[in-house]
Amino acid sequence: MEIIKHRIEGLVELKPRLFHDERGYFFESFHVEKLHDAYVPITFVQDNQSFSKKGVIRGLHFQREPFGQGKLVRVLSGRVLDVALDIRPDSPTFGQHMSCLLDSEMNNSLYIPAGFAHGFAALEDSVFFYKCTSFYHKESEMGIRWNDASLNIDWMIEEPIISEKDQVLPEFDEVVKTLFPEKC
Repeated sequence: MEIIKHRIEGLVELKPRLFHDERGYFFESFHVEKLHDAYVPITFVQDNQSFSKKGVIRGLHFQREPFGQGKLVRVLSGRVLDVALDIRPDSPTFGQHMSCLLDSEMNNSLYIPAGFAHGFAALEDSVFFYKCTSFYHKESEMGIRWNDASLNIDWMIEEPIISEKDQVLPEFDEVVKTLFPEKC
């Protein structure tokens, strides 16, 4: 398994080594010791799965502390553009985002620690799977509008399908003023 650390501290992509033969293929999708070696502290407590039609954008979602969730995300079928936005107030990359193409043929995954808003765009009909480091906590759930101009995220979708809930999420600056007034 190849472990790739991205430019934003804490984001780690995992690219498995695929073993193909006439029967199909095999790969190791998770290995706790290899993640610990990459300084990824892992304790998963909940698995989630969703299906999204091509063109769907979900996000940007997060849970306020102390209920923040780290996520190990991957695509079981299809392709998505995964987006992680750093909202850790003391981070040198606060307000910056990183995109990663997750593809069921590559079987790659991305670890996103707590302190990030997360979303993805389904570039094909896709089954999305993620492991979480803490339980879902409805009262701490928040989000940031997917098309906030100040974030300049290229979702690679021309006519996105957005839920009503995600259409009315606040802009990044509003969330910063609410949660991190010292950053204003």
